[in-house]
Amino acid sequence: QVQLVGSGGGLVQPGGSLRLSCEASGDIFSIYNMGWYRQPPGKELELVAVATTGGGTNYADSVKGRFTISRVNNWRTVYLQMNSLKPEDTAVYYCNAQNTRTRVDTWGQGTQVTVSS
Repeated sequence: QVQLVGSGGGLVQPGGSLRLSCEASGDIFSIYNMGWYRQPPGKELELVAVATTGGGTNYADSVKGRFTISRVNNWRTVYLQMNSLKPEDTAVYYCNAQNTRTRVDTWGQGTQVTVSS
């Protein structure tokens, strides 16, 4: 059974940086796309960034140039480096892994990111 454990959230001032981490276990992750979604207060869940099995990356327009996603450790660890954070980045961030063969999604527990002065 696939499990995801996310960490790294917290409170940061505007313009600051944070790095989120997600550790995956329970399967062969070379067949999984892995990424991060977020849910701002009172809003719906939205894609932030994804790292695909082919080595590509996709980003939401709102974070391009500020956030960087990367995968290491035989594809089992995914990082989200967040720079130049803005108050509108405040949200609960969720790690996601999608099996590219079955399209089944697995979610991490969520980590709070708050950008405020």
